[in-house]
Amino acid sequence: MFASSLLFLLLKTWSYVGCNPTIGDVVVDRYSIPKLCPREVKSGDYVRYHYNVTFQDGKTFDSSYERGAASIGQTGQGRLIAGIDKGILGMCVNEKRKVTVPPHLAYGSLGAGDVVPPDSTLVFDLMLLDMWNKADLVVTETVSSPRDCRRSVKRTDFVRYHFNGTLLDGTPFDSSYNKGQTHDSLVGEGWLIKGMDEGILGMCVGETRNIIIPPFLAYGEKGSGKEIPSQATLVFNVLLADLHNPKDDIIVENQVVPESCERKSVAGDYMRYHYNGTFLNGVTFDTSYQRNNTYNTYIGMGYVISGMDKGLQGVCIGEKRRVTLPPHMAYGEQGAGKDIPGSAVLVFDIHVIDFHNPKDSVEVHVTHKPEVCNLTSDVDDLIHYHYNCSLLDGTRLFSSSDYDNLQDTVLGADKVIDGLDEGLRGMCVGERRTVIIPPHLGHGEKGATGVPGSAVLHFELELMDLQKGVPEGYLFVWVEDAPLELFQAMDINQNGEVPIEEFGEFIMLQVAEGKGRMKPGVDPEEIIADMFRNQDRNKDGVIFAEELKLKVEEDKERMHEEL
Repeated sequence: MFASSLLFLLLKTWSYVGCNPTIGDVVVDRYSIPKLCPREVKSGDYVRYHYNVTFQDGKTFDSSYERGAASIGQTGQGRLIAGIDKGILGMCVNEKRKVTVPPHLAYGSLGAGDVVPPDSTLVFDLMLLDMWNKADLVVTETVSSPRDCRRSVKRTDFVRYHFNGTLLDGTPFDSSYNKGQTHDSLVGEGWLIKGMDEGILGMCVGETRNIIIPPFLAYGEKGSGKEIPSQATLVFNVLLADLHNPKDDIIVENQVVPESCERKSVAGDYMRYHYNGTFLNGVTFDTSYQRNNTYNTYIGMGYVISGMDKGLQGVCIGEKRRVTLPPHMAYGEQGAGKDIPGSAVLVFDIHVIDFHNPKDSVEVHVTHKPEVCNLTSDVDDLIHYHYNCSLLDGTRLFSSSDYDNLQDTVLGADKVIDGLDEGLRGMCVGERRTVIIPPHLGHGEKGATGVPGSAVLHFELELMDLQKGVPEGYLFVWVEDAPLELFQAMDINQNGEVPIEEFGEFIMLQVAEGKGRMKPGVDPEEIIADMFRNQDRNKDGVIFAEELKLKVEEDKERMHEEL
């Protein structure tokens, strides 16, 4: 729009620029003409110009430079002396010309008091600073625009923009770049000068636009401070950095949802996610990927900014989504530190790694169960098993296949994390299952070597071997009732005393016949030696009938003594 009018005016002007016309006895010397002249002074235009006035002998009698203020007037309305009214026509902004005005087009035979004698020819050295007309409109020219523009500025929107501001002659008066911050304002609510309110409408984030504003839509007769004089046309080069409306809600888009989604996040869940944080113009202000750590937080409980609190609810594990937050649901007018300015719209591209609820229990899914299952794993049992451990996003952590031997543990002995211990119970030999373990039953907030903090773990398990155990504190238990005359049964040669060899032979016989069970995972000879030492109370190397007591009886006696 601006470019086409500029080209038309240039073509129209070039036929005139470069000549020194005589206009009705007024002699014009155009001694300095700008290369570009998009517009010339016409009758009826308002002009702002500097001047020096001399007589023909070169003596100066008046100068706007000396007064420190340019002269302002309207052409063709008799408000200027006739010679200037004619001599200023056709001038371009930044043009310099000498206009020689004969007496009858200046102050005539009367002169002007003691300053201008009668019948004086006057020589005006003019420099045009500005021109406008009451019919002028705000002129906009798009310098560059983004490829994708989903939204443009409307009235009542809030905008953040950078600008360079100059007068029509190119004199700079202000710049947001020099201040190191954007200019932030509501549009159409009187916060901006009327011309900017109008000129910024329809802009897209990332668009650069030139906006020319006539004085009556800018600061008018009063001007603004020392930088913007009275009746100044203003030229702004504007780059729109941000845009939102105070009524905006978050926007969720670009969702990539996994095919399987058994559960969606709700308020109160604890989530681990990666993110890239950018402004609307695409500039990154923060990213979890560079730190190589997820951001971990409770959602829906005020631990994060309200827009993110809302945008993280209803997601699936593994989901990716873009969440755009208006400032009033982000960091508001204050911003955050040096990286996030006030009133900034934030765009988060997030990838949900996992989430859980502090009330979650271990999830067990049986994937294979043998047809015959007479024995299942329980507390105190010694088991051997295969496992694969990964994060919920599929990241592999550990596997029993990495080692030469099967993994083994005694259930309930605090040898593995609580969730795995629970997930291994109730299994048959040959059974396979997947187990999901929340972090409070896994490695907690701190994590472990190779395991991030607050990570939900996924185990694939297969039970390979099972040896039934004994209760804590026991080395041997009877599967069947113990013999009524235990000492006589143990005293194989019936000599009234039982040495360790005889004691060991008896215990091994009970195990072989399935009548008793030793603690699994411990050398039988060590168990027999410990048991024998416990029963040989006088430490003479043999057990007598009065020394022999079952552990159950010992426990009852100890409890009675404590009472």
